[in-house]
Amino acid sequence: MLNKAFIVTPLYKSRQVKDAEMQKVKTGDCSLFNLVELAASAAFELLQQLEKTSDPVYLLAGNGNNGSDAYVLASLLLKAGVTANVMSKHKAVLHGELQQAQKIYMDQGGTIQPFCESTILSASVIVDGLLGTGLRQEKLTEEMDKLISVINESKAWVLSLDVPSGIDADTGFAYSTAVKANATLTFGGTKQGLYTGRSRHFSGKIYHVFVGLEKQLPKTNTWVITQCNVSHVLPVRAKDVHKGDNGKLAVIGGDSSMMGAVMMASEAGLRAGAGLVSVISRPEHLLAVNVKRPEVMFCACDTLEEKVRSRIDWAETIVIGPGLGQGAWGETLLNAVKMSLESSHQACVIDADALHLLKQQPWRHGQWVLTPHTGEAARLLNISRREVEQNRFSAIKQLHQIYGGVVVLKGAGTLIYDGEDMIIAPVGNPGLASGGSGDVLSGLIGGLLAQGLNMMNAAILGVVIHGKAADLAAIEGEIGMLASDLMPFIRQLLNEEIVKI
Repeated sequence: MLNKAFIVTPLYKSRQVKDAEMQKVKTGDCSLFNLVELAASAAFELLQQLEKTSDPVYLLAGNGNNGSDAYVLASLLLKAGVTANVMSKHKAVLHGELQQAQKIYMDQGGTIQPFCESTILSASVIVDGLLGTGLRQEKLTEEMDKLISVINESKAWVLSLDVPSGIDADTGFAYSTAVKANATLTFGGTKQGLYTGRSRHFSGKIYHVFVGLEKQLPKTNTWVITQCNVSHVLPVRAKDVHKGDNGKLAVIGGDSSMMGAVMMASEAGLRAGAGLVSVISRPEHLLAVNVKRPEVMFCACDTLEEKVRSRIDWAETIVIGPGLGQGAWGETLLNAVKMSLESSHQACVIDADALHLLKQQPWRHGQWVLTPHTGEAARLLNISRREVEQNRFSAIKQLHQIYGGVVVLKGAGTLIYDGEDMIIAPVGNPGLASGGSGDVLSGLIGGLLAQGLNMMNAAILGVVIHGKAADLAAIEGEIGMLASDLMPFIRQLLNEEIVKI
């Protein structure tokens, strides 16, 4: 069961929301068109709230429910004295809610004009009502692709209704292009695809309105985290606490010329609050590690000697992978960790090169956290990076099925999955796309595990703190941001009572 210290919002697939709509209609309380009116009213209120009604509003209407929302919204704008213009290319005969919505708009004095590139390029405010959840094919038509490109070329402020057109509501993937919105207002249940993958680039600020579907929406195991009560997740420290009480962490890696990775991971473990951190690495890295971070212990390892086995057994939590390399040295150490895990209650984080080695010798275990990025996930599953990004939800479920434990699929809108709950953490920024960021995350999660957090709590808290630290570091600019820039913010955030996302 998810820790109540994590405040989350439920997420849904588009089919679940559609089914909830039909159930609502069957109760006799409303019609499908009433739901359209509620959605349009919410969009109207949002535009007013954001002060986007002083300039002419151009509404681009498609052939589905998204188009109906746009027409009714346009009629509300006209009624309020706002200049509203609908652009559309509709079939000769309209039916159902779309026909009804168009008539209301026309009766209000509205006119419909074809899509005009020059008008779109000069617009100040655009409402995207083209596709929404109605995306049905992997490739947009040439005409739609061009239209969306023109919208994105404009300097207009853009509101997308339900989902930015071109985005798959269930996966967040954009097969070709998508509308880059400043804001997205999603109706009924919040669509899970809005918070991960390519959608993170296109959705802008996400708003939500239930339109009366609260009782009809089903239970879900997919959530987006919005707040973390840190003080309720971390253990309370007694005044007479000893360093050994705060956990013992071993960070294993740093093959020849790759010492930086274990240095960052071990420091992140300390910053996370682990009482004792030891690095197991090549002997030549001793001086560099001790000079950079003298608080870290060091165990030299050229071969798997008894002292190395003893240090692995000493640890309550192990992080293996940062700079480990993919050769015999790294493989020997990973096998030693596997043996230790089989005969102990240790927790473990598998990252970086250890994931590559794990692929060569697949093994399922319940007491570890795997932290692959898209490329590593693709290798573990024998598929392409594009296939992973096409459905990150499916990919992480497959990884858990094969390898067990808790899986953290890093990227824009990191996913965390334990076989039961799926958590999306909408934190972080492009500044994290630099060497060492993943090493910091693995060390951070390892440090939290060492303090006694269970795997899911450690993974969620680690991802949130890591991403929020990156957001704070990026205040000075994303370009040139280093992984080590996160360290002071990690300490700051873990000492706050509440972290809001």
